[in-house]
Amino acid sequence: MFVAPDPGLMRLRNSLRAVVGVGLAVAAAQAVGLSLTASITGGLAALLALFTVLDATVRAQRVTTALLPVAGFPVLAAATALHGLPLARDLSFLAVVFAGVYARRWGPRGHALGIFAFMNFFITQFLHAVPAQLPELFAAVGLALLAAGAARFVLWPIERRTPPPAAPPGLPGTGLARPTTRQAFQATAACAFALGIGQVLSEDRWYWAVGTAWWIFVNTASRGETLVRGFRRVVGTVTGIAAGLLVAVPLHGAPTPTAALVAVCVFGIFYTAAPSYSWMMFFVTVMAGLLYGLLGVLHPGLLLLRFQETAIGALGAALAVVLVLPVTTHAANDAWIQRALHCVRASTAASLDRLAGHPSADPAPHAAELELLLGRVRMALAPLVHPLSPLRARKARARQVLELLDACAREVRGLVAVAADPQASHDARLAAACWRVEAAVEALTAPQDGHLPAAPENTSRPPAPAEPVLAHLHGLEHALVALHVPLRTHPRAPLVVSA
Repeated sequence: MFVAPDPGLMRLRNSLRAVVGVGLAVAAAQAVGLSLTASITGGLAALLALFTVLDATVRAQRVTTALLPVAGFPVLAAATALHGLPLARDLSFLAVVFAGVYARRWGPRGHALGIFAFMNFFITQFLHAVPAQLPELFAAVGLALLAAGAARFVLWPIERRTPPPAAPPGLPGTGLARPTTRQAFQATAACAFALGIGQVLSEDRWYWAVGTAWWIFVNTASRGETLVRGFRRVVGTVTGIAAGLLVAVPLHGAPTPTAALVAVCVFGIFYTAAPSYSWMMFFVTVMAGLLYGLLGVLHPGLLLLRFQETAIGALGAALAVVLVLPVTTHAANDAWIQRALHCVRASTAASLDRLAGHPSADPAPHAAELELLLGRVRMALAPLVHPLSPLRARKARARQVLELLDACAREVRGLVAVAADPQASHDARLAAACWRVEAAVEALTAPQDGHLPAAPENTSRPPAPAEPVLAHLHGLEHALVALHVPLRTHPRAPLVVSA
């Protein structure tokens, strides 16, 4: 979490902006005299709007933010109306689960709208909202979305100055093999299991099991990823409960320190979401404990129940990915690695074009995309490098792949930084080094019988201004050549196996 790269301090700035947006939402709700329940609803709605809207352009982000009430308000109304009808409520919740996951096939917008719809149902259960509270809940969510929009598009328009990289789309599929369709059935089955067993354990707090099962399926694409994510969620929840016992319980819902700690948790959720799911869940769990304290219902037994419901949800997710439309992971993992390698080549070519004086060449977006793709590679390989994995040889190879890809990313970041320097110059000899990098990538992404082509020799010493660029290119070349061994293992001993 602390050493993960943060190009342009985007994670830091986004986390600080989230605190501002959520704070504005809660302040607006309090200013117009809404209840504590409505204020909490508004704060959570602002957090979701800032966390889930990840479109590639500012205009698309505005449209998605404007559409959030279209997805959220009907679900909010249904959830409150069905509060006293358990069977209808449960069936409606499962329908929202299926639709929310299925909507991911429409890209970042469908992803955001699906999450927002699900969380409006979840928040209603969390706060035990009833139909009489619906008008002020609508008002709170509306104010929250305005506050989140003001923070994102007016007060701190980070994306306007630094366009966000497009989130890597899911891998292709057809029919029930399509990731969104398969996950919709898996998530619904997992949530049905969590709902049923969770209600046996608690008729009031069963929704934590459903929420756990739901969130485990967000941004996962294979059985291995889902199982590891479930394990990490449990770890984050356990540590968050321990912190809640030490921090949230003694506060007894005192408003000022609780508000300050909630702000810290909001920052932590956003700052740790990308590099560490366990740490993100730690902050989510602590924040939940603090909110329970504000509502006056927090006690140690409630935190224990939170852990039990989380374990039920994680078990439901594990059973679903193993039993419902199971798929292997080797092809998906290989595809993510190849996409990262192609991005390395694109970053290198754009950097060299920039050094050659082409004003339109910009390697920065490619470097940012590479960071996202490496995040997907880490998630894809997580089952192999997990401490509990028994596949020692393959774990070692997977670790080697991750280390070498991280080395590639470091060299690309250095190359992009040099290319951004207006004093840096281009030397003709850089073309040979760039050719070797492209050849190495081509060999790694070619069919299995591909081999590394011989690089042209050039022993002449380049001019001094070109040396930093050549150093990064040589480091990049060496890392790519080293990747040939772990990625070209014998088919009977693949780097990535079925989860």
